[in-house]
Amino acid sequence: MNASTPPHAAAAAAQAAAATTWTPPVVTKKQVNYATWVCFFAWVFAVYDFILFGTLLPRLGDHFKWTADQQTNLNTWVTLGTVIVAFGIGPIADKLGRRKGIIIAVAGAALCSGLTAFAGWVIGVSAGVGFVLLILVRSLAGLGYAEQSINATYLSELFSLVHTDPAATKRRGFIYSLVQGGWPVGAVLTAVLVAALYPLGERWFGPGGGWALSFVFAMFPAVVIAILGRRLVETPQFLTSKRIAQLQHEGRTDEAQRLAHAQGVDLAARHHTGISAMFKGVSLRPTLSLALAFFLNWFAIVIFAVLGTSVLGGSGGTPGKGIDFSNALQVLILSNLAGFLGYMFHGWLGDRIGRRTAVAIGWVLGGMAFYMMLQAPQGDFWRIVPLYSLGLFFLIGPYAAVLFLVGESFPSHIRATAGSFVNAMGQVGAIAAGFGVTYTLSHGADWVQAAVYWGAVPCIISGVVMMLVPHVDPKSVK
Repeated sequence: MNASTPPHAAAAAAQAAAATTWTPPVVTKKQVNYATWVCFFAWVFAVYDFILFGTLLPRLGDHFKWTADQQTNLNTWVTLGTVIVAFGIGPIADKLGRRKGIIIAVAGAALCSGLTAFAGWVIGVSAGVGFVLLILVRSLAGLGYAEQSINATYLSELFSLVHTDPAATKRRGFIYSLVQGGWPVGAVLTAVLVAALYPLGERWFGPGGGWALSFVFAMFPAVVIAILGRRLVETPQFLTSKRIAQLQHEGRTDEAQRLAHAQGVDLAARHHTGISAMFKGVSLRPTLSLALAFFLNWFAIVIFAVLGTSVLGGSGGTPGKGIDFSNALQVLILSNLAGFLGYMFHGWLGDRIGRRTAVAIGWVLGGMAFYMMLQAPQGDFWRIVPLYSLGLFFLIGPYAAVLFLVGESFPSHIRATAGSFVNAMGQVGAIAAGFGVTYTLSHGADWVQAAVYWGAVPCIISGVVMMLVPHVDPKSVK
C-alpha cells in the first residue's frame, strides 16, 4: 500500500486484515487453575450469605416480634425476588461476559449482606418500610444463588479448552464437583460462624441483635473474592461470540462467517438470540426438560434438606419420624457431609457414564431411599438416619453433574441465559413445595405424609424427566 492510497481504503484494508488474523486468546492451565479456585471460594461465600438468612430468620422473628405467618410471608416474597434476580443475571453474563458476571454475582452477595443489617436498623425505625426494604434487599441474594450457574457456564467453557486429552476429558466433571462442593462447605461455615458471632453481636448491638454481626461479617470475604475476580481470564468462546456479533453488526458478514467456521461456531444458531432463543431450535428440548427436572427436584430439596429436621423430629405440634436431634448442628454437618461425598461421586460417575444418566439414576435412587426412610418404623434411629443420609447423598450429589451438564447443553451465546433460567426454576419449585406442604399439613396430614407427596415422589419423577434431556458428549463441547 503506497502513500496515494485513500484513507478510507486504508482503513477498510486494515479492518479486513484484522478480521482475517483475529484469533481468540490462548488460555493456560495456570489461568484455569486460578479460575477454579476463585470460583470455589466465590461459591462458598455466596452460599454463606444465601443460607445465612434462612438460618437466622427465626432469630429475626424473635427480635422484631414477627408472627409465624409474617415470617412465612417474608420468606415467600424473598424467594420470589430471588427467582427474578437469579434469572436476570444470565442475560447480563451473556452480554458482558462470564468474568464480569461472576464479579457482579459475588459483589451483589456482599452488598446484600451489608444491606440486610441496614434494613434491620430501618425496621427498628419504621417496621412497615423496613419490612419491604428487607424483601428488596434479600432478593439480591438471587445474585449469590445464580453464581453457581455462572460458575458452571464459565468453567465448562474453560475446561473444554485445556482438558482436551482423553484422560483429562474424563476428569472435567469431577473437578467441577470440587467447586460445587462449596455449597456444603458454605453451609457448615454458616452454622459455625453464627454460633461464634451471635453472642458477640448481642454484646455490640444489644439483646436479640446478634444476627446483624453475622451479615456484616459476610460482606468482607465476598468483597475480597470480587477483587480477586478481576484477575480472571475471559473465556475465548465469549470473546469469539462477541467478535462475530461485532462483525455482523458492521455488515461484514463474510468475515463473520469465516471466523465462525474457523472457530467451529454454528452461525445459523446465532440468528436466535436473547431469552427467546432458549425456546427455539435445538435449545428447546434441553430448556424444557432441564427446567422441569430442576423444578421438581427442588420439592425434595425443600422437604429433606431445608425442612429435614421437621420431617425427622416433627414441628409445630405435627409429628415426624420420631427422631430427636438435640443439636441441630449435628444434623447440618451430617446432611452436608452426605452432600459433599455425593458431589464427588456423581461428578466422577458423570464423567464415565454421561452426566444425564448419572443424574437420572441418582435422583431416582434418592427418592426411593427417602420413601423407604418414611416407611420405616417410627423412632428406628439406625434405619431412618442411614436412609436419610443415603437419600441426601443421591439428592444433593447429582447437582455437581447436572449444573455442568447445563453449561454443556446450550450454544455459547445463550449459555449463561439458559443456565440461569434452569437454575432459577429450582427456586420456583421451592415456592410451589412450600405451598404444597402448607396445604397438606393444614388438612390434617403429618410430616411423613407430606414428605411422601411433596418430597419423595417428585424426586423420583425428576430423575425420570432427566432422561428426556439430550445426551451431551463432553468432547463435542465448544
